Amino acid sequence: MYTAHTSGDGRLQTVEEHLCGTACLAKDFAKPLGAEELAFFTGRLHDAGKYSDEFQKHIMENASKTDHSTAGAKAALKALPNGTGLVAAYCIAGHHAGLPDGGHSGDTDCGPTLCARLKREVPDFSKFYAFNDPAALIPTSVPDIHMIGKCGFTSSFFIRMLFSCLVDADFLDTEKFMSGGTVERGGTESISALWRKFQKYTGNFANPISEINKKRTEILNQCLNKASGKKGLYTLTVPTGGGKTISSLAFALRHAAEHGMEHIIYAIPYTSIIEQNADVFRKILGTENVLEHHSSFVFPDSKDDKTTKAQERLKLAAENWDVPVVVTTNVQFFESLFANRPSKCRKLHNIADSVIIFDEAQMIPREYLMPCIRAITELIVNYGCTAVLCSATQPALSGFFIPEVKSSEICENTKGLYQFFRRTTFVNCGEVGDSELEQKLNREKQVLCIVNTKKHARNLYYVLKNSGTYHLSTLMTPSHRKQKLDEIRGRLKAGEDCRVVSTSLIEAGVDVDFPSVYREEAGLDSEIQAAGRCNREGKRSAAESMVYIFRPEEKYRGRLPYSLQLPCDAGKTASKKFTDIAS
Repeated sequence: MYTAHTSGDGRLQTVEEHLCGTACLAKDFAKPLGAEELAFFTGRLHDAGKYSDEFQKHIMENASKTDHSTAGAKAALKALPNGTGLVAAYCIAGHHAGLPDGGHSGDTDCGPTLCARLKREVPDFSKFYAFNDPAALIPTSVPDIHMIGKCGFTSSFFIRMLFSCLVDADFLDTEKFMSGGTVERGGTESISALWRKFQKYTGNFANPISEINKKRTEILNQCLNKASGKKGLYTLTVPTGGGKTISSLAFALRHAAEHGMEHIIYAIPYTSIIEQNADVFRKILGTENVLEHHSSFVFPDSKDDKTTKAQERLKLAAENWDVPVVVTTNVQFFESLFANRPSKCRKLHNIADSVIIFDEAQMIPREYLMPCIRAITELIVNYGCTAVLCSATQPALSGFFIPEVKSSEICENTKGLYQFFRRTTFVNCGEVGDSELEQKLNREKQVLCIVNTKKHARNLYYVLKNSGTYHLSTLMTPSHRKQKLDEIRGRLKAGEDCRVVSTSLIEAGVDVDFPSVYREEAGLDSEIQAAGRCNREGKRSAAESMVYIFRPEEKYRGRLPYSLQLPCDAGKTASKKFTDIAS
């Protein structure tokens, strides 16, 4: 008998049991990729090196470690000496240490690249062939992958997807053995069940009374109608206050339900928006069905056994996103797609065949825009995904996609929507120094001031000495920031003094409503987003709801990073050309 794993209580899992279990799981995970046979082949060969005497001494007698993954890569290429075999070899070689660089033929056997590792002498694993016939496992079909542009990117993307199927299957089969099958995963509802829950929720406001709620319901209905469309690329352009969060969820749930898709993923730029949106989704869909996943998230203390079990399952789901609705950051989402580590890549196969909502799409970093567009294109063309770019200030991204990926706007008559939701008046104040700005802010009972840098926000906060003054920036921990936002909302609602100095984190999607907003010169999208924090519910006239655009003193202007300076210069040019930047 050849042992793959030993448990703490003395049980043994054979290599054959582990190879079979991993291969079957990988095959199932690869269905959205159309790569079931290749995933099964990869799973069956990934631990072939564990048939060596050296590995058996390591596992049974605690001898020194031995490389067992290179043996499986060699076995894959021996059975399938072509490009498909090379893909399998990449995944097998990296299933512990991470996907290696390919390298080149001149690499020596001591290097870390795949070419180098394939030249190495490995411990004899010939006993693997006594139990397995790789020739009988060779895939009879190949995945239908459409090569986009230079094929290197498409190929590397597919390798990561297949790698995800293998490493998640490997983790899960090992976990099942080690725990004796006691680990509870799943416990979530289907997308169809969540769609029914959502319909029940929206039935509560089917007959709105106020004009704003009537318009929000109109937007919601347009999203529901467009959800029956084919998979692909969509834009959702809705003014601030138009109910974009609920409407985008409506589109995603119905679209996923009608197309048999199993996951909805929200990628959002700031954790402050994630926390806000995740709370909304949990209230509608149930805590156990929504995973909030970002670097700062801490699972709350459980109140009872049922909640404890749900939280434990969500903690496990954070490893591979095996949950119906995921709310995460742009950073977490895109870094995973370009990662090579098994822990980062486990989730990738669960991104395939998903509805992906990019909330506040204008916040995708300009310096990484093209790699992000390429990744979204791959997901749409080759992995059955639908992507929705959501924003009140929709960036012109459609032209960056390949001609086969045409975008469709979900909301009709967007110009009319912006006219309806116009609730503020813009005023260009020219240059305003800190001392003058301090006086202006102190004269206001409730006011928000947004500046471009953390240093400027901190300096202003320290000179505003009145009670009810708050500072917000990403220097604060998320829990502290959330606490302060809750206090701010409470003071605004109670009509108490509330002066807030913040960086741009507050201007995209954060649900606050001030009578006046001051915004340091920035890109037009930032200035219009900032206006969305003013008179959000339309309870005041536009003439009473002022958004003041100001230029800071020179010491702040000369230190902006290029990523801020470029849109700021463009915004100034537009302000000179147009008297009303919101028109």
